[in-house]
Amino acid sequence: MISLSALVLTYNEEENITECLKSIDWIEDIVVVDSYSQDKTLELAKEYTNRIYQRKFDDFASQRNFGLDQIDSEWVLAIDADERVTRELRDEIIAKLKNANAEGYKIPRKNYFLGKWIKYCGWYPDYTLRLFKSHNRYRGLVHEGVDIEGKIDKLHNDFIHYTYRDLSHYLSKINQYTSLDAEKKYKAGKKKGIAYIILRPIAEFIKKFIIKKGFLLGVSGLIVSVLSSYYQFLKYIKLWEKNQFESGRER
Repeated sequence: MISLSALVLTYNEEENITECLKSIDWIEDIVVVDSYSQDKTLELAKEYTNRIYQRKFDDFASQRNFGLDQIDSEWVLAIDADERVTRELRDEIIAKLKNANAEGYKIPRKNYFLGKWIKYCGWYPDYTLRLFKSHNRYRGLVHEGVDIEGKIDKLHNDFIHYTYRDLSHYLSKINQYTSLDAEKKYKAGKKKGIAYIILRPIAEFIKKFIIKKGFLLGVSGLIVSVLSSYYQFLKYIKLWEKNQFESGRER
């Protein structure tokens, strides 16, 4: 038998959690770390696992590391509630771990948004490190990553990722992530001037829509490219705000 656990973070995921856990029900040990959901997430999760922990959310790395602390298996598959493991990916993981030759494995993701697979705009193959030895830990406030010393390899089969329910959900996530991103840069002493604040979003749009071929997706590609540009703008004006006002308060 392979020594494998699954780690899932949740917060108000009643629309996603059942399909997520169903896709990993072949993993005997499933650990759910919940940020005090107010919907039916926990009730639904209990149908698949009794290894459910609640912890107040501070940042993604801390939340994931808390989950890793509960795991004794050699390997862990970290999966989000809006992701699904296909049969092909399941079979590849099982086969790979029987003769593993790396410390961790990146898995490609098919990201779906606005009812369409976003194949371009830099959204595919979107390799993400999700299968790794459980003694490793995460770092970073946002876009957290696993801090691994050793070989990292890639798997061939995809996660399915239903990224955002709709535009309102996307915008709320952008607001959350840009705040964390700005905080990270502020603590690192980063500062950006007006020229950068103007030009960085423009460069992001050109990258997503033209260089990464977002135009091939039509309206969906245009929306994703504009929102990616907006993300950069919002992140850096939040950083500007912190440098303008929080620095003064700290003095």
